[in-house]
Amino acid sequence: MISSSNATSKSRATGMKNSHAYFADRRASVDRFIDDQFTWPGTLHLHSAAFGWDVLRAPINVVLSPVLVLTRIASFLCRRIRLPAIANWLAGRRILLPSAVSRRVEALIATDLLDLSLPQGAAARDPGALSRAVLAAPQFRELIRRRADAAEAQVLGQRIADALGDYAGTRSAVSEMTTGLITLAVGALLFQALTPGMISMAPGVADAVARTTAVAEFPLGQAIGGLWYGIFPTGASPLLVAASVAILIMIGSVFAAFAGVLADPVQSRLGIHHHRLMRLIDTLEVELCGPGDKPFAVREHYYARLLDLWDVIGSAFRLFRN
Repeated sequence: MISSSNATSKSRATGMKNSHAYFADRRASVDRFIDDQFTWPGTLHLHSAAFGWDVLRAPINVVLSPVLVLTRIASFLCRRIRLPAIANWLAGRRILLPSAVSRRVEALIATDLLDLSLPQGAAARDPGALSRAVLAAPQFRELIRRRADAAEAQVLGQRIADALGDYAGTRSAVSEMTTGLITLAVGALLFQALTPGMISMAPGVADAVARTTAVAEFPLGQAIGGLWYGIFPTGASPLLVAASVAILIMIGSVFAAFAGVLADPVQSRLGIHHHRLMRLIDTLEVELCGPGDKPFAVREHYYARLLDLWDVIGSAFRLFRN
């Protein structure tokens, strides 16, 4: 009996040692993965998947992003007051619609970075494919056998798949921030104003449309109309401003589906991709080798919401000032 117990302990120790060596090797592959997938031309090929339904999913995800932030805050609070079951349930909610690009990112991380066996296109066809790939991976076999039963192993596989999904979901927040920064630059150039979002840009666009329309319809001709409205500027109606907000949000959401083509190389150069992937690998290692109490932090969604808050507060300030 003692001999059997010692053999089991040695087997577990060997499995743990092999797993830590595996994750160390994965960390060493991060920079190569970034060079292949998140710089040109890799990111161009990655975003070719955005042509299609992603153009429609992007504006929906913009609306759902605040809901995701609220669930993550609620999960954090529940964990702090020692309600782990509710915290885990909230953390496992996939609020955002999975885009084709995010599915491709998940699959690339699983196969190219984590070296898991996943048939091409399986993640897009079957949401449970990633979880099964984790459970079937030979490098995790000894660790999974330590679980109490098959149900606990299934939960583990799903948590790891959720971590990959959360990582892929951060790309939508980064795309929103990229769109916001471009909006800020356009607003500074065209309207000489701070426009961190489409809401704050809409009044300037509406005023430009109203002025162009008024000049075109001026009874004495456009030349004199341009002089007249240069002295006596015309303002946009509330309806035109509201329409401008709606149209600009739709345009910005569609642009966000492809914003990663610009954002990926910049993040690669700044080391942001490296840091984020290292956090992901740390999370996976704790899930498999440790207590599993280190969920992947989706910080980018909070940064995007701060940009939205700046946009709304700035727009409200200008409204009341006028």
